[in-house]
Amino acid sequence: NHGVGGMSSSSSIKFRSVRSSFPAAAAMGDAIQSVAPAFTSSQTCSFSTAPDLNGNNIIDHHDAQSLPENQKWAMYHNKIPILVDDESPTSDEAESGGAIPVVNEPPRTSVLMELTDEVGILHDVLKYFWKYDINVSRIESRPATPNERGQRRFDFFVDFEGGVGEANVDALLAVLRQKSEKFLILDEKEVQWFPRHISELDLIANRTLDAGTDLTSDHPGFNDKVYRARREDLARLAKEHTYDRPISPIDYTKEEVETWTAVWDKMEGLWDSYACTEFKKSMELMKQHCGYSRDNIPQQENISCYLKKTTNFQMRPVAGLLSSRDFLNGLAFRVFFSTQYIRHHSKPLYTPEPDICHELLGHAPMFADR
Repeated sequence: NHGVGGMSSSSSIKFRSVRSSFPAAAAMGDAIQSVAPAFTSSQTCSFSTAPDLNGNNIIDHHDAQSLPENQKWAMYHNKIPILVDDESPTSDEAESGGAIPVVNEPPRTSVLMELTDEVGILHDVLKYFWKYDINVSRIESRPATPNERGQRRFDFFVDFEGGVGEANVDALLAVLRQKSEKFLILDEKEVQWFPRHISELDLIANRTLDAGTDLTSDHPGFNDKVYRARREDLARLAKEHTYDRPISPIDYTKEEVETWTAVWDKMEGLWDSYACTEFKKSMELMKQHCGYSRDNIPQQENISCYLKKTTNFQMRPVAGLLSSRDFLNGLAFRVFFSTQYIRHHSKPLYTPEPDICHELLGHAPMFADR
């Protein structure tokens, strides 16, 4: 519309580019529908979409012979291709706690242009990107304050490949300055690696701040060898989990169920008095569909299946406490990282760390609310 008839109040246009070949899963509602990376035809390799990932065999769709020679690829679990730097660790190193491979992207420049609302104004500007052979990877527009003559204006945020100092980029910038009422080159930002497909949560799930078994001396279970051995078993199961497998069932002991019951009995009256309507409604539904009760610790797999059907959220076991960044990386894909161990039976109403009572009686019900 901008190039033909005038400016709409808001627009977003995406162009083909190497940078956009891995769509970032930033939107909570869309992330779970993410697909495998889709390369442009000029790169002569492609991946299939999400349904084919369920077959756990996307590597068969990957034409390794056609990859650019200056790129290095590592395979995770023989399924997920990851573009890495020469100094990045292998997938085995990443699984054992090493740094996550860094995506190798071309130089990019971001600019802000303020243009007056005129028929074809965007076309007049974009033709110079074609003239100087520069690929636009993102463009967004927002309405700006009218000028002193009352003319409508729009701010355009444009990302394109190439860096300041390159001859064609510098020539383009000179033209854009002339065409814009206001023009600004935005500072380049270093962006840390983040998962771009739900499968890549496998790369961060075991980066716990503690191992789930590293109990401090003031922990109620510190001197209980049986309790510590149990924690090690549950941590091992969590670390072995991958995104494409069901969550392993846990056979909770009589003592663990009694601890759960003590917490449930304490909380039930508090829920009635203080919990919001949405929480209480979700709890009733999870009693019906997920096995929630005072004398039964529900299985994460049952909860996860129910959440997928109702709100498209899902559970994922984790061995211990994650950093805020990694925890939120999971939520970006509607995945809730949840511990599976329970607090020590000697103090059922106290825990120095998140446990299964905290996760399932506190957080999980709200993920069922539409």
